[in-house]
Amino acid sequence: MLDELRRRLGRHAPVCPPSGRPEAAVLVPLLAAPEPELLLTLRAARLSTHSGEVAFPGGRRDPEDDSLIVTALRESWEEIGLARHDVEIIGRLTARESLHGLQVTPVVGLLPAEPQLLANPDEIAAIFRVPLRFFAESPFEILPRVDYQGRQWQIPCYHYAGYRIWGLTAMMVVELVNLVYDAGIELHMPVQRS
Repeated sequence: MLDELRRRLGRHAPVCPPSGRPEAAVLVPLLAAPEPELLLTLRAARLSTHSGEVAFPGGRRDPEDDSLIVTALRESWEEIGLARHDVEIIGRLTARESLHGLQVTPVVGLLPAEPQLLANPDEIAAIFRVPLRFFAESPFEILPRVDYQGRQWQIPCYHYAGYRIWGLTAMMVVELVNLVYDAGIELHMPVQRS
């Protein structure tokens, strides 16, 4: 399964044209278990943005970051204590614009099945894992659509072990499970004309 993950992500080339927006990156961490698991975080309740929400570790690109991969790895170290040498970068997903106007690039990385992690309590309330297959096989709730780039998007929302996984994070997860499992989950709809 891990070789197939590497193969599929390695040949995936999302088109991410420059947007002129400030850049950010998240690490989409996959645990290298016989059945891969996705590592997610619950953001601390006192944060000014996305407080109490499920997210991938990540954040805004610093001027000294040589690349968005560096940004994703730096933020993962700051938020969950994930050492760079424990991450094998295997690909990228489509960059998406956040509600706060950031162009967010998801960087997919393979981690050991039992990585050494330590949540930064100023930023992260919890770290948890979800079997990747859960997202391919479980029904999800559809939240009200958002109009973006001339399309209407369905916003997926998954519920797992008391966590609500939705929005940009869930859209990235859907792209990943479509790549890995050929799930065929469609999130955009034709714009309805009045």
